Amino acid sequence: MKEFNSEQRVQDGTAWEEFCDALKEAGKVIQSEKAPKDAFNQAEGYRYLTRLLRAGLESCIEFRDPAFPVLRNGTHETIKMGADNPDNRYEGAIIDPQYDYKVVGTRGTVDYLGISTVANRYSKDGTMETTGFLDSRELDINENGSFEIIISQREQAGNWLPMTEETNSINVRQTFQDRINEKQADLKIERLDSDTARPTPFSAEKLDRGLKGAARFVRGTSQMFEDWAESFLPIMNELPAADQAYCQKIGGDPNIFYFHSAWQLADDEVYVIDAPVVPECQTWNFQLDNWWMESLDYSNHTIHINKHTAHYEEDGSVRVVVSHTDPGVPNWVETAGHNIGTMCWRWIKAESNPLVNARVMKLEDLKMLCK
Repeated sequence: MKEFNSEQRVQDGTAWEEFCDALKEAGKVIQSEKAPKDAFNQAEGYRYLTRLLRAGLESCIEFRDPAFPVLRNGTHETIKMGADNPDNRYEGAIIDPQYDYKVVGTRGTVDYLGISTVANRYSKDGTMETTGFLDSRELDINENGSFEIIISQREQAGNWLPMTEETNSINVRQTFQDRINEKQADLKIERLDSDTARPTPFSAEKLDRGLKGAARFVRGTSQMFEDWAESFLPIMNELPAADQAYCQKIGGDPNIFYFHSAWQLADDEVYVIDAPVVPECQTWNFQLDNWWMESLDYSNHTIHINKHTAHYEEDGSVRVVVSHTDPGVPNWVETAGHNIGTMCWRWIKAESNPLVNARVMKLEDLKMLCK
């Protein structure tokens, strides 16, 4: 097949046609052999691809210039991926290790703030290696709550976030226990020693490269998390500790210990999770996701619970109950119309990482147990 330069590819429509063909190919992920085939889950699957596409287009076209990075909220109520945490505000920016950067802002009162540089290769091999990390508790913060961080390969005095030659992004996680009353950190990023005041105009090369990148992101990300969801099938309705090394390989927070699995409930069944020991920790949470590893609709349903919202037993233990309808007990997590999906439990900056116990039982048996 003859290769054309970007201007030719854009002018004759080749760039757009290949982009559309790549999206069509990505749709095959939703038809994976082990994925649910009912209309409800398939509809969510194709919606998932549209959400990934929006994320990919924003990342690869609208906010692609590492010389003029913008911290943006790329995962939220209508763009979800990888068991996104409903307690989190996620922000990120494209950066380039040939430059140095500065993050400036105010700490706010959000319970947890973690900032990392990463080598994001989701569109290539499904990995996201952390190349540098700062916890807000390590930051030198002014009395008025303001601070700045230098991001560079060469070590700097003060708040320094390292990069490597492989670094291409910065990720920010803000984890709330109480979204109503906690104030988020307000952050901005800028390149140091800028020799140009404005970005160069858009071009055919930028469009061609961006369309290719967005299509690769949709296919690579959807395939990675589909494969991960399928890997949970042998432990359906169990909730063991996840492979922590793998969680870190795909972008997990170094301060988090993860539990991942899949769940499936009949209409008259409930899923009961007991945490006999809740360790000293900054926070913890549990959430339900759909098959595609998107958090369920937390804007309209109670699909997760955390350290702040949980009801505790007198001995300090916690019982979480997942069911389709209100079982009349504390810590109810709604399935929001789903009968199959994935799930995640997190201990965040905990002194220890105890296991939890999980079982499926009949709703009527639960009612008898709680009398």
